[in-house]
Amino acid sequence: MRTVELSICVPVYNEQDNLKLLHRAICDVVDPAGIAVELILVDDGSTDGSWKEIEALVAADPRVRGLKFLANCGETAASDAGLRAARGRYVMTMDADLQNDPADIPAFLAKLAEGWDCVCGTRVAVRGEGDSLVRVASSRIANWVRNRLSNENISDAGCTYRAFRRECVDKLKLYRGLHRFIPTLLKMEGFRVTEIPVRNNPRLHGQSKYGVWNRLFKSFHDLLAIRWMKSRLLGYHVQLELDRSRDLPGPVQVQVGASVAQSPHTAASR
Repeated sequence: MRTVELSICVPVYNEQDNLKLLHRAICDVVDPAGIAVELILVDDGSTDGSWKEIEALVAADPRVRGLKFLANCGETAASDAGLRAARGRYVMTMDADLQNDPADIPAFLAKLAEGWDCVCGTRVAVRGEGDSLVRVASSRIANWVRNRLSNENISDAGCTYRAFRRECVDKLKLYRGLHRFIPTLLKMEGFRVTEIPVRNNPRLHGQSKYGVWNRLFKSFHDLLAIRWMKSRLLGYHVQLELDRSRDLPGPVQVQVGASVAQSPHTAASR
């Protein structure tokens, strides 16, 4: 199996007209840069021809992998499935609508190379260039409320254009809706998180799946859950540890009832 440097995980829901364009845009960036990638497209129960487009891309490019859900399960589930399937040293999540510009991929990798565990894209400086006034306003309000209630400083929590080290995935336990809070969840596990500015392209095909309702109000319960989790974090530091187990001999037999069990401890240690 070939070595993969970067796994790009893309949740897909009714994006048939964008998938070939997305694949081409990614290739135009990674091929000249010599970045070994795999593109994982997760069809989240699309009702259009998205899966046929994914099949065609898999047939044309062995770097493309496709996962198909039996039914629509939401962006968090599709993101999680892609992350769990990833084989790369680094893992990236990206939207399928090309508003996340693949031209920013090298910047993410460069920041990871500096030693950061998770790098998040932020569209604060360019948000108005690719979105309507309603989407810009709802995003700013949602980010302000999220940061206020969760005691965070992520400037653009709604941007799911992110990259992180493979080991971060093993520590993530996602529940429905929590893809928005991956940076916070990683911080809670002790990982180092930073942000970089990214481009925000206008959507070319299809319609946005997000508005004021699911940017703020629908995720409010998730936000309260994150607030509770942060308030209940265990906080301790082991000052000293005494352990002489290495001084013990190999396993000895210890009589337990009528059976014999293996124990690493000697009788003197009990």
